[in-house]
Amino acid sequence: MKLKNRAIPVLFFSSLLVSCGSDSTTETENPIDKSSTEIIVDRFADAQVLRYEIKDFDKLTLNQKKLVYFLAQAGLSGRDIIYDQNNAYNLEIRKCLETIVANYKGDEKDQDWQNFLVYAKRVWFSNGIHHHYGMDKFKPEFSEVFFTKLVKETGAKISKKGFLVIFDPTIDAKRKVKDANVDMIVASANNFYGEGVTQKMVEDFYSKMIDPNDETPVEYGLNSTLILKDGKLFEDVWKSGGKYGKAIDQIIFWLEKAVTVAENPKQEKALKKLIEYYKTGDLKIWDEYNILWASSTEGDIDWINGFIEVYGDALGKRADYESMVEITDFEASKHMKVVAQNAQWFEDHSTIMDAHKKKNVKGVSYKVVQVASESGDANPTTAIGVNLPNNNWIREKHGSKSISLGNIIAAYEKAGGPGLVKEFANDEEEINRAEKYAALGSKLHTALHEVIGHASGQINKGVGQPSESLKNYASTLEEARADLVGLYYLMDQKLADIGLMPSLEVGKTQYDGYIRNGMMTQLQRLELGKNVEEEHMQNRQLVASWVFEKGKKDNVIEKIVRNGKTYYDIKDYQKLRTLFGELLREIQRITSEGDYAAGKNLVETYGVIVDQKIHKEVLDRVKPLNLAPYNGFVNPVFVPVTNDKGEITDVKIENKQSFVEQMLYYGKTYSFLK
Repeated sequence: MKLKNRAIPVLFFSSLLVSCGSDSTTETENPIDKSSTEIIVDRFADAQVLRYEIKDFDKLTLNQKKLVYFLAQAGLSGRDIIYDQNNAYNLEIRKCLETIVANYKGDEKDQDWQNFLVYAKRVWFSNGIHHHYGMDKFKPEFSEVFFTKLVKETGAKISKKGFLVIFDPTIDAKRKVKDANVDMIVASANNFYGEGVTQKMVEDFYSKMIDPNDETPVEYGLNSTLILKDGKLFEDVWKSGGKYGKAIDQIIFWLEKAVTVAENPKQEKALKKLIEYYKTGDLKIWDEYNILWASSTEGDIDWINGFIEVYGDALGKRADYESMVEITDFEASKHMKVVAQNAQWFEDHSTIMDAHKKKNVKGVSYKVVQVASESGDANPTTAIGVNLPNNNWIREKHGSKSISLGNIIAAYEKAGGPGLVKEFANDEEEINRAEKYAALGSKLHTALHEVIGHASGQINKGVGQPSESLKNYASTLEEARADLVGLYYLMDQKLADIGLMPSLEVGKTQYDGYIRNGMMTQLQRLELGKNVEEEHMQNRQLVASWVFEKGKKDNVIEKIVRNGKTYYDIKDYQKLRTLFGELLREIQRITSEGDYAAGKNLVETYGVIVDQKIHKEVLDRVKPLNLAPYNGFVNPVFVPVTNDKGEITDVKIENKQSFVEQMLYYGKTYSFLK
């Protein structure tokens, strides 16, 4: 699972938590002005594109450099897949846009052209025609006549249906619809399900297939499109020789090269198993791969590659393609390793019921890494933390890996401006505390969320996986559960005793930012009148709203209106911690017991409905700050140096592409579908 800043839109909140996962979106609140023109690559609509750095790449051995290069090529080779998963017309539209941008000879300052260019950038930024976070289809701010003229003049191609999909707001209006009152499969415009497939068909199909008493279940539906064929449902599996086969074959090609330069036998074995999975599409082999990968912790280079996170599917079954290549940051990892070393202590001292605690927390590894390359659902927007594998029984029996993306977090900090804290903090005490401790608090919350949160708790026998028992609420509740674990321990003296923070002031800073974010500031991402649909946003609003309501009797959090502006002031941090613990206990119970009704009630009551008066106030207060709600990244380009025999003698980094240059380069170099 991911913690986003993934989704990552930088909102400059003091809560780096989003996970697991897109929210490619953690939110961080950085009150210090460290703006850097070098790190900011582009700015358009509600998005900003940044550049991350890789330090000490030249210190790697030649084989390590080759491994990074081969893994990066493998990841980028699957880039087309995420576009097609997000909508059936995305690839056609993207290629049309690329042709127009590459061949346009007209006036660059023409307003219609500028509007078209913004539209193209938004499509690239979101891997398709729908907003990566809000899920609504982008509205072109240029005319059909102008677009037709561009197509004709540049030699681009677009079908009649593709044209209608761009301009008709009623066609494929929303990529993912999470509304229990409608057929979420029919209403969603993603491409995970074939024509005529309904939500009831999907639920019935898997209810007959899944055995809730199976203690080692595969992640059913993870890597296939469910289609109707001759009146019967059929899984069109994503594998070599199957759907997405041409792109997957390219992934396999580069993974096979990576095998030859693996750092150790465990890496080599894991890579070979991943190749076997891509060749067969067998989900049992996927589990075997994840077990091998989770235990492969000794190398300096690591990767994430596959169909992994299920946030894109309203029912939480089918996974987006994504890839990350990582280089260990040893200095940073050494300091934070203590979190993983104390995993059993955190589990034992949690507020959850004893029956839901793991008696023996398995191999949780934690590293701070430098991202070297990202693709699919991890790019341009990215997570700031990841905990994998996602399959519960594998985490319980074999352990998991948790990482924080150190150079991504550093890029956010460098690009940050004064942020929201000065506008929304209740007083100078909060502001001053945030200036001292917000960055550390965010890093600690990320580590606790990923390492302890997602790795904690266990499901009762016979309940089955949360995707089956909790259905469309599973992801929101899982993110809330992981957030609450982090929040509970951020006000525990244990963190100071083991040297992770100087005092509980760090925890107070994170509590301040989390409540501000959940109650108000994250609403800047939504259009006025909208409710909350994205899982990470639902999670944060659920947690903040629940503790605010439950703490009213004791005035734990006071809502203050001053000069027409709303503020939230935490009056008792220890009582707030107790409330976080109570909610954690209940959400773990819901997860462990598969209590769908209680889970639905929590999410729908606290996580969905937006106070429209507060929403308007937030938008009015944020507008003068001129912040980009969402941030993404360009990747560095790895360039192999070869000798006369064609052998790679070195790998160099080029990190100067603009966003448009990179998108056109990727479109030309890594287009293997259609």
